[in-house]
Amino acid sequence: MVNIIYQIAGAIALAAILLAFIRMIKGPTAADRVVALDAMTIISISLIIFLAATLQRVIYIDIALVYGLISFVGIVAIARYLERGI
Repeated sequence: MVNIIYQIAGAIALAAILLAFIRMIKGPTAADRVVALDAMTIISISLIIFLAATLQRVIYIDIALVYGLISFVGIVAIARYLERGI
């Protein structure tokens, strides 16, 4: 039963990444594209944490933290560029 729930959660997360990717490609404004990219990174981080819990590997949590920090810095840089320019 637990495996079925994990598979459903994984399928939903992959569908969410696909929808965010479509929004990133079609987004009418640059801000929409940035928000979609941020959503994709958040979903990816949650999938990495899910994988860490499933495989019982602590190193994946560190990878998710580093990925989250790099994503945050990148999103802030893009937002600053869109707001004022560099």
